[in-house]
Amino acid sequence: MDLWQGLLICLHRATVCLLIVLLCLFLAYLCYIHYLHLKFDHIPGPPRDSFLFGHDPSLQKSMEGNKMLHGKFLEWSEMYGPIIRINVFYRVSVLVTHPEAVKEFLMSPKYPKDPYTYDLLFNLFGKRFLGRGLLTDTDHQHWYMQRRVMDPFFSHSYLVGLMDVFNEKAEHLMEKLRELSDGETPVGMHSKMNCVTLEVITTVAFGMQLNLLDGTESPFPQAISMILKGMTQYIRKPYMQYMPWHWKFVKEVRDALELLHATGKQCIEERKKAVENGEDVPKDILTHILKSAEKEGEYNDSLMLDNFITFFIAGQETTASLISFTIMELTRQPEITAKLQAEVDEVVGMKRDITAEDIGRLQYLNQVLKETLRLYPPGPGTSRWLSEDMAIEGIKIPGGVSVIFNTYTMGRMAKFFDDPLTFDPERFNPNAPKPYYCYFPFTLGAHSCLGQVFAQMEAKVILCKFLQRFEFQLMPGQTYEILDTGTLRPRDGVVCTLTPRS
Repeated sequence: MDLWQGLLICLHRATVCLLIVLLCLFLAYLCYIHYLHLKFDHIPGPPRDSFLFGHDPSLQKSMEGNKMLHGKFLEWSEMYGPIIRINVFYRVSVLVTHPEAVKEFLMSPKYPKDPYTYDLLFNLFGKRFLGRGLLTDTDHQHWYMQRRVMDPFFSHSYLVGLMDVFNEKAEHLMEKLRELSDGETPVGMHSKMNCVTLEVITTVAFGMQLNLLDGTESPFPQAISMILKGMTQYIRKPYMQYMPWHWKFVKEVRDALELLHATGKQCIEERKKAVENGEDVPKDILTHILKSAEKEGEYNDSLMLDNFITFFIAGQETTASLISFTIMELTRQPEITAKLQAEVDEVVGMKRDITAEDIGRLQYLNQVLKETLRLYPPGPGTSRWLSEDMAIEGIKIPGGVSVIFNTYTMGRMAKFFDDPLTFDPERFNPNAPKPYYCYFPFTLGAHSCLGQVFAQMEAKVILCKFLQRFEFQLMPGQTYEILDTGTLRPRDGVVCTLTPRS
C-alpha cells in the first residue's frame, strides 16, 4: 500500500511540475508576444483582433466562402497606407505597397526570399514537396547556380525553337474545340487550358506524351489540383496535419505528391540510363539538366526531382489561368474582342502555324495580356526577408521581419491606376507611361520568374488561334470571381459556348 501511495504522490508531483513548466512557457510566450507588440506597434495597421491571435481571425474570415486574402490586403492598404503591420500569433509581417520599396527589395539581390514562407514549402504535410528547387531556394548562391543551369533553356533563341510544339498542341486543342462549337455545348475553358498547358510543359521539359486532349485518362490534372489546394491550406494552417478530422484530406494531398515524385524519379532514372548508354534522347530540359549536373557538383538527384515537381506544377497552372482569365474578361468586352480579332486577321490571317515574328507583331494582344495580369495575376505576390533595421516612407521597420509585396493589391489601387477596376489594355500601349514598380506579375529583378517569356509566348499562340477560329460567350450562371489555390484561377472554370467564326 505504501508503494502505491508513493507512486501516486510522485505522479501527482510530476503532474504539478509539468503544469508549472507549461504555465511558465505560456507566460514566457505571452511576454514574447508583448515584446513584439512594443517593437512593431509604431507601424500603422488595423487593430488586432486579439492579443494572442493578432489579425488571424480577420484573415481567416476574409477567406470564408472561397473569398481571397488579397482582397483584405487591398482593403487594409487603402485604409492604413503603404506600410502595414500584420500580426499572426508570434509572427509579424509588413505589407508594403510603396513603389520605391518594391524597387529596392525586388531589384536588389541583398534581400533574400522570406525563409519562413519558402522553407515551409520544402515539405508538404511531412512529405518533401518543392525542396530546394528554383522556386523555393533561399540561399542566393545555391539559387544562382540553379538559375545558371536553367537560363539557356529559357533564352529567346531556344524558345523560338519551341514554336512547333506550341503550334502543334494549340492546333490539337482547336480541333477538339471545333467538335464542341455548336453554340450550345458547355465547354470548360480553364479545364481545357490546363490540359493543353500541361501537355506543352511535359513535352518540352520531360519528353512525356500525356494525350490529355484525346481523353486519355490521366491522374496528373487532379493530382496537381489537389497539391495546390493542400499547399494553400498548409501555408495557412500547417498544424492541420495533426488534427484527425483533416487526415483524409492530408492523405489525398500526400498521395498526389507521391504520384508526382514516383513519376519524376522514373523519368530521371530512365533518362540517365539512356544518356549513359549513348541512346538518342530528346533535347529537352531534363536532358539539359542532366548534362549540366555533371559540371555542378551540388546538382544531385534530389534537386532534379525538386525542379521536376516545380516545373510540373508551376509550368502549367499559371499559364492556363492567364489564358482562362483573358477569355473570361473578353466575354464582357465585345469591342476589345473585335479589335483583337481584327489584329489576328491582319497579322496571321488563316495561317495554321504562327511564327515568332507573328507573335512580335501582335501588339494589341500583348497589351490585353498585360492588362489581364494587372487585374488577375496568377502569382499575386512575393515576399523578402529584412534582416536589418531600415526606414520605409519615414517609418522604421525593425530587422528580422518578412516584407510582403502584392501585385494584385497594387494593380487594383487608384493611386497607381486610374479607374483600376476597368479593363483597359491602352494602359499598356507602347506610348503610355510605364507603371512605376507597382506592377510585377512575374516579380522583378534577379528572382523574376524564369518562365515568363515561355508562358507569354505559349499564351499568345493559343489565344491567337482561339480568336482566329471562334466566337464565344460565357454560360449563364458563370461569375467573374477569383479562386485562390496558392495561385489565382477563375472560380467557375470559364464555361463558355463556342461558335465558329465566319
